Amino acid sequence: MPSNPLRLALALSLGAVNLAAGQYQSFKVAVYIRAYEVQKMKDPEWLKTNWAVVEKQLKVDKVYLEVHRDLIIVDPETLRQAKAFFAAKGIAVAGGIATVKNEGRLFETFDYTNPEDRAKIKEIVTATAKAFDEFILDDFFFTSSKSASAIAQKGDRSWTDFRLELMTEVSRDLVLDVARSVNPKVKVIIKYPNWYEHFQGVGYNLEVQPKIFDEIYTGTETRDSVYNAQHLQPYQSYQQIRYFDNIKPGGNGGGWVDTGNRIYADRYAEQLWLTMFAKAPEIMLFAMHELIMPILPSDRAPWQDQGTSFDYAKAVAPVAGVAAPTLARVASQALEQIDPLVAKLGKPIGIKSYRPYHSRGEDFLHNYLGMIGIPIDLHPEFPTDAQTVLLTADTAHDPAIVEKIKQHLLAGKNVVITTGLLREIQDKGFRGLVDLSVGPEVSSTHEIWGRRIGRHTLPVDIIIPQLHYNTNDSWELLGSMTHGLGYPILHYSAYANGSLYVLTIPDNFADLYQLPAPVLDQIRATISGNFFARLEGPSRIALLAYDNHAVVVESFRDEAAEVRVVTTADIKILHNEVTGEDLLGSPDKDHSAFALRVKPHSFVVLTQR
Repeated sequence: MPSNPLRLALALSLGAVNLAAGQYQSFKVAVYIRAYEVQKMKDPEWLKTNWAVVEKQLKVDKVYLEVHRDLIIVDPETLRQAKAFFAAKGIAVAGGIATVKNEGRLFETFDYTNPEDRAKIKEIVTATAKAFDEFILDDFFFTSSKSASAIAQKGDRSWTDFRLELMTEVSRDLVLDVARSVNPKVKVIIKYPNWYEHFQGVGYNLEVQPKIFDEIYTGTETRDSVYNAQHLQPYQSYQQIRYFDNIKPGGNGGGWVDTGNRIYADRYAEQLWLTMFAKAPEIMLFAMHELIMPILPSDRAPWQDQGTSFDYAKAVAPVAGVAAPTLARVASQALEQIDPLVAKLGKPIGIKSYRPYHSRGEDFLHNYLGMIGIPIDLHPEFPTDAQTVLLTADTAHDPAIVEKIKQHLLAGKNVVITTGLLREIQDKGFRGLVDLSVGPEVSSTHEIWGRRIGRHTLPVDIIIPQLHYNTNDSWELLGSMTHGLGYPILHYSAYANGSLYVLTIPDNFADLYQLPAPVLDQIRATISGNFFARLEGPSRIALLAYDNHAVVVESFRDEAAEVRVVTTADIKILHNEVTGEDLLGSPDKDHSAFALRVKPHSFVVLTQR
């Protein structure tokens, strides 16, 4: 206990502030602040006025003050003043670095083969490590340089091999070693962006970097999936957290979401919900300059009239001390709403899938599968413990993949592969398991049929690869039909005591959403196997599952939908944590089925009674 009365008063005051800073029971909230805004904090009044807009609408546990972006390096005195301001409010403070030379010029990166650029990185890291005991690298820690020196150093190697080696060396020599020489107790975090399928091409090394950095962080900003160059599916805001958790168990610090290209406020909120449903310990809100932007009338989605999980009217209600509600209020509303629900959820689980390090195949396909209601649990190593393993074309990167498939089947387990993977491995020993092949030809189809489900017409024609097999050696479970000729959609073959399934993937992955509900239901049932829960209903609805037998049903549809959650027979009652209702399961063969209606762009949280 401090003996000095002034110290005692200060300790009691700071203690009260720190208690107030514990805002949520399920996660912490952080705000990233760019160097552009940090340098303005030289003016205390600017900082006080603008931060008041944030703190009057949003509970914040931590801020990350960026030291560098676009060759701007914030001076030490401004950093000291800003740190003191936030510390006085009981808000934890860390540093940040955006390793980008000119963000507005196609994200111009540093050329790490250039001695001047290497010296500049050391200068930036030194300044940051002197000012902070913890800092994060924003998602520009890669290189796209094709300078003369980079070309010369690359030699005959591929750009991928060269950049993986280069950025691993830069990570060790220019960042970690430099930071630790300046500040031996510093904690250095690498934040990875959302385009994980392409990391290796520009030097992000998921195999090595997570092992040498103190912590990793996950970009869960999926933004609008249509009018955006990336076309990332909303499910990725959940799935990528889970994948990175499996890459560095216990070392994934949180998810990172910005407000960009949201189209509607609902889309921004959905990214936050999915990040927290993935059990991220912290949500990073990028960035302060975006959080103080006003909520616009155009942020109101047309489906708000149907009622959604996000309440636009509540978001734009007046806030005391704020001239007009800003996007900080959208974040606050989404996080306040979900916090008590996340506390009801166990550890996320799903159908185990495998994506080797540095692999690339059917880009981001796992997220499209998540969008048709298959709960994905993606791993960087082959999950030999899983009863059912789902494999996409990414796994062809593993030269031993055919043997791993064989051993899994010999163990009496199930393997589901995509036509994309089959094309890659059919002439690499796979025919020793079953004689299947995918030719270069494609087929346009408008109808799918199966013995269990009958005939179903698609709303549009879709293009699929042609899967070829030997009659009576393997079997169509679902088939396509176009003018009297068709090809498998879901195919089956026995091998020893195991079961092998091939799922046909349309040329346009988004055409999976065109599949009628009965078709999707059979695909889900096949892939789910003995998993405790599965979804029945239309596409663009995700099922998130947890080890305490809780599930989240999240709809990305623009209209309400009727669905069923089918569980193992031992689950008799599910409690709707959103409405407070109990749902009684209907016996369905050896299962229980729970019917519910999901509003557009809304979620339902169900826990076992």
